[in-house]
Order: sequence, then C-alpha cells, then structure tokens
Amino acid sequence: MDEMFDMIEDETLCFDNENDSNENKVTSDGSKKKGVLQTYGENLSTKTYVTNPAIARDEEIEKTILTILSPDKSAILVGKAGIGKTAIVEGIAYKIQRDEVPNAIKGYDIIKVNTSQLLGNYVTSDGTKELRINVLLKEIENTSNIILFIDEIHTLVIESRNSGIDFVNALKPALSRGDVKVIGATTLDEYNQYLIRDKAFLRRFEKIDISEPDAATTVKILMGSYPKIEKQTNVKLAYSSFVIENIMKFIVDMTNEYNRIYELGSRYPDNALSLLSKAFSYAKYDNSEFVTFKHIYKAIMNCQSVYSDVIKKEAEKFKVIFKDFIEKENVDLNDY
Repeated sequence: MDEMFDMIEDETLCFDNENDSNENKVTSDGSKKKGVLQTYGENLSTKTYVTNPAIARDEEIEKTILTILSPDKSAILVGKAGIGKTAIVEGIAYKIQRDEVPNAIKGYDIIKVNTSQLLGNYVTSDGTKELRINVLLKEIENTSNIILFIDEIHTLVIESRNSGIDFVNALKPALSRGDVKVIGATTLDEYNQYLIRDKAFLRRFEKIDISEPDAATTVKILMGSYPKIEKQTNVKLAYSSFVIENIMKFIVDMTNEYNRIYELGSRYPDNALSLLSKAFSYAKYDNSEFVTFKHIYKAIMNCQSVYSDVIKKEAEKFKVIFKDFIEKENVDLNDY
C-alpha cells in the first residue's frame, strides 16, 4: 500500500514550505518519501474499528455506495451537524475491511483529507511549482482504488476565495472523467450557501440527504458504541444488558429535541454519545475501573446541551428510576 501512495509520475517533488522542505525527496536508498495522500490523508479503510461505526445506517450506506458505483457521479452527504455523516463513511470503510461491499470497490482505500491540508505548493526537481491539490489528484489518478473523503466539502469554495487556489475547478475535470471518486459531507445550510451556486460542480455529485436518527435508533447506536468507549478509556460499564439499555434510553430521552438549547445542543446521536462519554470521563477521573450510577449522574448534572431546568427535572427522575442501584452502590447523589 505504501508503494501505491508513493506513485507520483516522473517527478521528484518537495514542498516549497520551509517546514516541509524534506518531504518527498529521494532518500539515500533511492526510495521516495510519502506522497500527499499518505502525508496528509487518513486511511479509513485501515483504521481499527472496535464496533461498527455506522450502526443502523444501512440505507444511507447503500445509497452512497450506489452513487460511487455510478460511472459519472460522486456523493455529497447533506445533513445537520452531529448526526453521523462521517460515521456513515467510516461504515463503508468498515464494510470494505470485512469484504461486505460489491466486488467493484473491494480492497478500496477511503482517504480522508481536509481542504486546509491541500493549501500550498510543491516544487518539482526542475524548480517548477505545482499546486498540492494537483499532486494529490495525480496520485489518485495513478491508482484505481482510492475514494477521497472531504469532510466539510463546502470549505473547497471558502478556501478557493481566501487562498487564491481554485480547488473546485481543479477537481471538475477529474470528476467528470470519473478518474476521481469523492464522498463529501456538509450541512444543508452550507450546501445552500456555498455549493448550490456552482451547478457545473454539483452536476458531478448526487446529493444524499442524511436525517437525524430517531430515539429508538439512537439507543441502538449507543448500545453498539459503548464498547468502543470502554476500549478507549479502559473503563467498563459493568451492568447487565437490560440495565445498560435502560441507561441509554434515559440518556436519549433526556437529550431529545425539545430539551436542547436552541442551536447550541447538537443532534442525535452526537449529543447522547457526548453525555455517555462524559460519564466514562468521570469514572476515569476517579481512577475507577467501572462507570457507576454516580458517574452517570455527574455527567447528567454537567450536561451543557440541554436547559438547566431540564437537568434538574431529569436528575430527580434518574434518582427514582435507578433508586435500587443507587442504594445498592451506597452513594448519596445529593452530594453532587
């Protein structure tokens, strides 16, 4: 795979930025340094996934893959912040790892890059400057199994204005030829503000609307995601599946749409996952190997995405619903 990324056609390249001056020069053994994709991109297809990152998102994954399989289309995932657009792309990478995708994209690498990482020029061995975006496109065109993931794809337009590098027009020829496949992600507001004006660019894409998951789906996402948080924190949620599911339902109910601070609280599943993660953080702070009801309660009391009166109400409800467990753990929640 390293050789694949190192294929930059007929040129020895180096950055003209002072900090990057040694990148991509030929080393003493004759091999090349990392290319743009490997230097600045994150390969989601080789990432370690503890659990499926896109639980209950099969329909959106199927739509995205079908679009990528189309000879002349790439995909833009459009939806509110915090609803799991990036998780859907990671879900495709997860399926690629498991050979659960059509043969046409088996073995593909999904490479995530940020627009800001593509700013700047390369200088070829003969002193000719070349835009970093152009070098990246050459690397992709020289391989046949790369899908480029650009989160916040609207920043292509913003950076084109601010930097003087026309990212949008640089991409158009490769997209129209089908040489480059892209999955972009953005919000509806940013899609309408920045992208919809460029009809020629959008003709290369199919818009895939991503909806906020409902409460029941968000519970499933939390149930499937907490083993990942356990792995990351080295802290266990050591209750029965039935009890854990009730904890997840409580968190999801507490962070529903009507309890969120307007335009501050993020959506499902991000807001619920943030609250759950905070409970693990409190356990880790206490040097505890396990998340207890005390830690969950502290996370609830310090939740910043819902109104303060909601927190007070939900805290009292929490004490009632989980009274037996709180008493068994011999903790006075009034101290918190």
